[in-house]
Amino acid sequence: MELKGQSFEGLVERAAGLIVAAKRVVAFTGAGVSTESGIPDFRSPGGIWSKYDPEDFTIQSFVRRPDTRLRVWQMLAESGLSARAQPNAAHYAIAELERMGKLTCVITQNVDNLHQIAGSSPDRVFELHGNMQWARCLDCEKRYPMEEIAEKARAGPEAPLCTVCGGMLKPDAVFFGETLPSEALMKATSYSRNCDVFIVIGSTLVVYPAALMPQYAREAGAKLVIVNLSSTPMDHQASVLLRSKAGESMSRIAESVKAKLGR
Repeated sequence: MELKGQSFEGLVERAAGLIVAAKRVVAFTGAGVSTESGIPDFRSPGGIWSKYDPEDFTIQSFVRRPDTRLRVWQMLAESGLSARAQPNAAHYAIAELERMGKLTCVITQNVDNLHQIAGSSPDRVFELHGNMQWARCLDCEKRYPMEEIAEKARAGPEAPLCTVCGGMLKPDAVFFGETLPSEALMKATSYSRNCDVFIVIGSTLVVYPAALMPQYAREAGAKLVIVNLSSTPMDHQASVLLRSKAGESMSRIAESVKAKLGR
């Protein structure tokens, strides 16, 4: 495989060299990481939005319309989106970089909790779009495991309610029209603006404001590594561009980093 005049192995070695030399490395992950665990990409042909109406996933419609809430919960119960998928090689490689002391944090657009399951420290994973493994009461803020609430949705003709206060339950992921979690966004922005190397993995960088993170990193002088099967608007700014699957590339990069560190 030849990319930007270098072999795949040459690009892997270059990315690993940047990581080893850096003091602060940030990983930024998108749907291309989750799809390798069998989780469908919402926006791709045949994805969730080709089967369900995105209008049902606006926060305004969800809050105001009981029929919309019921459809959302039934969709989640029937689609298996709440089922626990398993981490793939990319998740494990990212967690390994952290264990080696070569990854400061993970900023993710994904809502599947797989980084944490793979071993990334929960306090170092910043979920810009929330976490679909949980449901949250909009009144008292109590959180429930999604599988528990999805089971209730399968069993009943109405949208499930909070067992503590009777309030409205919502998947703890960001809906259209809803602001991103303020603390996660603030920390993600800070780490992006203060890193030496920023690794984009499995994201086309077209969803904002999440896609601002690599821009912040570049503006601060960080080197950019992009691992993605398709092109992104920032390809021309990348020091390393790997047009390959996340699992393959990140596994090889982690192996090379480990070898360079003599571990």
